[in-house]
Amino acid sequence: MNAVSSRKLILASSSPRRRELLQQAGVRFELMPPRPEAECGLCSGQSPPELVLRLARAKARDVLQRLRRMQPQEPLAVLGCDTVAVCCGQLLGKPRDRDDARRMLQLLSGREHFVYSGVCLALEPEGCEEHLLEKTTLVMDRLDPEQIEAYLDTGLWEGKAGAFGLQDRPGWLHIVQGSESNVVGLPLEAVLALLRRWRAGVEDGAEPAER
Repeated sequence: MNAVSSRKLILASSSPRRRELLQQAGVRFELMPPRPEAECGLCSGQSPPELVLRLARAKARDVLQRLRRMQPQEPLAVLGCDTVAVCCGQLLGKPRDRDDARRMLQLLSGREHFVYSGVCLALEPEGCEEHLLEKTTLVMDRLDPEQIEAYLDTGLWEGKAGAFGLQDRPGWLHIVQGSESNVVGLPLEAVLALLRRWRAGVEDGAEPAER
């Protein structure tokens, strides 16, 4: 198996796209979504990197705490991730409704923007965490109102940061720099490297990083 360790890996996410990316990479894992309160909380004054790292930690810790109560003796590795889009200085999380999704798409239309993902790998019984941050720069084509409304009719915008997915209309988005999988919802290359480093550290008996 393309597994990182015999230890159980838990993906703390409700995102089908993150699940699919890990499955396609051959990583064995189980799924346990975090509670809704762990996934919310835009904080004024936080930069996009600070925000996604904080939420990734919150998701991983939420799931880890629940699992610790259920399986107190079992070694665990919990992977949390959060993604936001940023355009013209505005943070674009998951849209509240169709009107909010329309606003986001109108903002993105014809403009450069950025996708940030924060990742947290929380380990028990070591009580430690590893983190990473990924940034991708993109440009969206200029869209007319009819294109936006037709896309909104599909419902594909629901649950996606910035109200849009790279895989939804491939010709609309162009990656300038960075990871394509990061735009889909998980910086896969960086995550796999993180998991490999963790496995090497476990096998070598290296000291894990502290929280």
